[in-house]
Amino acid sequence: MPSQSAIKCKIDLKNQSTEISPGVRGSTLRKDGSLVEYFYDDARTTYDAFTRGLRITKNGPFVGTRSGPNLEYEWESYQSIFNKAQQFGSALLARGLKHGGETFVGIFANNRPEWVIADLATAMFSMVYVPLYDTLGTDAVTYIMNQTEMSAVTCDTVSKAMVMLNSAADTPSLKYIIVWEELTPEVKAKAQETHIEVLTLAEFLESGKKKLSEPVPPKPDNLATICYTSGTTGNPKGVCLTHRALLSNIASVMMSIHPIVINSNDSHISYLPLAHMFERLVHLMIVQHGARIGFSRGDVRLLTEDLQALSPTIFPTVPRLLNRIHDKVLMGVSGSKIKSMLFNLAFSRKMALLRQGVITNTSVWDKLVFSKVQKLLGGRVRFCIVGSAPLAAHVLDFTRAAFGCLVTEGYGQTEATAGVSITLPHEYIPGQVGPPLPCNHVKLVDVPEMDYYAKDGKGEVCVRGTNLMSGYYKDPERTKEAIDEDGWVHTGDVGQWMPQGTLKIIDRRKHIFKLAQGEYLAPEKVEGVYTRSSLVAQVFVDGNSLQSFPVAIVVPDPEVLPGWAKKQGLSGDIQELCENKTVVKAVHDAILAEGKKAGLKGFEQVKVIDLHAELFSVENGLLTPTFKAKRPSLRKHFHDKIEDLYNQN
Repeated sequence: MPSQSAIKCKIDLKNQSTEISPGVRGSTLRKDGSLVEYFYDDARTTYDAFTRGLRITKNGPFVGTRSGPNLEYEWESYQSIFNKAQQFGSALLARGLKHGGETFVGIFANNRPEWVIADLATAMFSMVYVPLYDTLGTDAVTYIMNQTEMSAVTCDTVSKAMVMLNSAADTPSLKYIIVWEELTPEVKAKAQETHIEVLTLAEFLESGKKKLSEPVPPKPDNLATICYTSGTTGNPKGVCLTHRALLSNIASVMMSIHPIVINSNDSHISYLPLAHMFERLVHLMIVQHGARIGFSRGDVRLLTEDLQALSPTIFPTVPRLLNRIHDKVLMGVSGSKIKSMLFNLAFSRKMALLRQGVITNTSVWDKLVFSKVQKLLGGRVRFCIVGSAPLAAHVLDFTRAAFGCLVTEGYGQTEATAGVSITLPHEYIPGQVGPPLPCNHVKLVDVPEMDYYAKDGKGEVCVRGTNLMSGYYKDPERTKEAIDEDGWVHTGDVGQWMPQGTLKIIDRRKHIFKLAQGEYLAPEKVEGVYTRSSLVAQVFVDGNSLQSFPVAIVVPDPEVLPGWAKKQGLSGDIQELCENKTVVKAVHDAILAEGKKAGLKGFEQVKVIDLHAELFSVENGLLTPTFKAKRPSLRKHFHDKIEDLYNQN
């Protein structure tokens, strides 16, 4: 794309969606209201997507890794991965597993090329892959293995193999464990004791090579994966997704990001968890174009090094990473009046260009200010897609101006494969999540207890389309709760139709609570507003029907607070600053100001807060694996502190 050219609008920006039937809206990219199922005629399943990429690239480089600093990425070809996947699948068949939708293979690993081998092997022989991950917890992993009657699991470390071997008595279906590293004497001894065959990946592939079977490709309506969502309570739910669901979601994104066209010269860095559908779909989009996937080393502290070594062109990301970059850059310029003035001028000029539809990373403002930010990502990113959680409008604006590339924001959930809507390339109004993708329709339904009504263009977001799950595995009761009799998935999110036909997420139907005066409060809405403050990293808002106001546990941003404190003449580490009454008042004032700016009602504003030094995380059990707040766990963890906050008033 020429550095100073305006994007040509494929859609009328004033009418980005169309009414399909009363109350139901769809993408204007499908004039007749039909739903997209695939983009390429020769790529209707995940297996097709890979073989298409193999043909296009003529056995070019596919997956890459680097083993240390100052080292280049080393690449393995499409054909090599295909051969290993065929050997992997053949080894499963040789051990009595059947091809078809009732054979479930677990992948218990971080992102690595071996993940792709196992995934492709299941598709090649019409089996189903089921991601497992540490943060589900041992009980949940056991539940999943038993529910699917899983007989084979492949994992990246001997420690994970030991986890499964130690719980073998509780998972009677498990017969085979394939490990991606050398086995220890302890693992071998435990394998003998439990009568489970444990092999290294090399041994397993060699056994498949000796009994090589021809692929048995799946059909579009065959089950591709069961993606378990941990949720916040109860057993995990197994979201059943077909090949058609996956390929329709990818096709819709590709249609929506035009004129960006993925090609075999593109590269992508894989660092977001492959156990989640967002990253999985990006992989499929890359694969069917014969492009390259470079894997990060799995340590977020080394991600910048990996990005600079790979210089990817496609960069999917999540708000927490962009928030960190934004805060770091702003802290860097805040100490100098000249730097701050230059940054603000450069930012305003780049935003003016964006409003004209011009995307550039070669302007004088890029050379003076933003080139350093772009180098953090390797300097070649041309398309960035943001997902998994809402991104604050000011951070989205910063990202678009600073990166000098197309930045779109997606909205969705696993039950819709990943995406429901996406902002279009030529849309620069922040705070909304674009029109429906061409694979689904969207309608809003009344939420009377929160005073939202579809007649006013507001209500719970409901989705129906080719990208939807077929249901929760062996769980008809929860499937019925999620999908109504007309086939609409109820997301639990509250949306609003904007005048231009785009969707804006304004609230959350779930987790609301009633205050003593009878007012309903949606804590996630309030938390989203409060985290707009640069001083704040995370917030947990709580309350109940015995109290007339909410309270909050606030985690300050550990990269911003020390610098701010120093300017105020305050000293101490994070813990000491969190206990400082001056700091507590300043943070409280800052979030109340954000609340006022966002138009929060008086009863929605928290009356008292406590500062907590440790970030909520998956590891400490306060976030789900998709980084959403585990509200029951947070409430239990901070029970005594919340009681203290109320007693103070």
